[in-house]
Amino acid sequence: MSPSAIATVKRELLVRYLEAWAPAALHRARRVIYAHGYADADDGAAAEAAMRVLAEQADLVRGRELAMVAAGHDLTALDARLQAIQVASGAGTGLSVHTISGGTDGLLPVGLKAIGAQRVPLLGFVDAAGETALPAPATVAALTAGKPAEMILVLPPGASAEPYRGGWPLFTQVELAVSEEPGELLVFGTTAGKSLEGFKEALWSVDEFAGVRYRDPGDPDRHLIDISLTPHPGPLRRELLAHLGEAGEATVTALRTFALTETVYRSADATRVLHALVDAGTVTRRPPTGRLGGDVVIAVQ
Repeated sequence: MSPSAIATVKRELLVRYLEAWAPAALHRARRVIYAHGYADADDGAAAEAAMRVLAEQADLVRGRELAMVAAGHDLTALDARLQAIQVASGAGTGLSVHTISGGTDGLLPVGLKAIGAQRVPLLGFVDAAGETALPAPATVAALTAGKPAEMILVLPPGASAEPYRGGWPLFTQVELAVSEEPGELLVFGTTAGKSLEGFKEALWSVDEFAGVRYRDPGDPDRHLIDISLTPHPGPLRRELLAHLGEAGEATVTALRTFALTETVYRSADATRVLHALVDAGTVTRRPPTGRLGGDVVIAVQ
């Protein structure tokens, strides 16, 4: 496995998502909070990249508040670098940085409560892939205090995301891998469907680095997928057919939702695969002709 390449993919994904999330959140609310757990991982590179994105919102924070809360083992050096980025932005008091040393588990929820992160737009990034102990589910659940709330969680290879599902009505996961061995598990949770679509767009928009590929945890064949704006449809095809095999039939809308929430793919990818399955005669549709709209019912042959 290539830790540096995987770290680069995670960092680019975070930056891409933050670039879309921050301005949208600031347009929606007067107070916005970004939380970064294990901020000293990778020598703080991801935290600094995140802070630079927040600093780019200088024009939007006039009369608003955008705060970054960072927790980690020892953030003394990182705090100085983050504060320097904040000062250089010229955003003044509209942009603030709060660091917490002593660990992320347990302390991040305390920091969020202290800053008043309840019922404001909140995005958390918690990269625990390099930790010897997994974060407590309560640490991740603390991020659900936001409204809306979103989180990107990274777990080490072989870890399960299920303990962290609580409180997140929409939840998806993907492996970052460079071989047949299990890869780091990247998890996204949100309280808003539009945010899930946005995350999937960012997921497939990042550049491929040193052979890093995705794997859908739900794919029984464990197929590695190249990062691409038009990803290989094989795993999605198998998962849609397996789902139809269990359900008997489902509408196009339901299958698009299944792809979005239960696979690494986007809803638009499901539409593309369904067209191919219908054209190949692998599935039937009702009605048999016309546009493949959301109310069309798909069934296995």
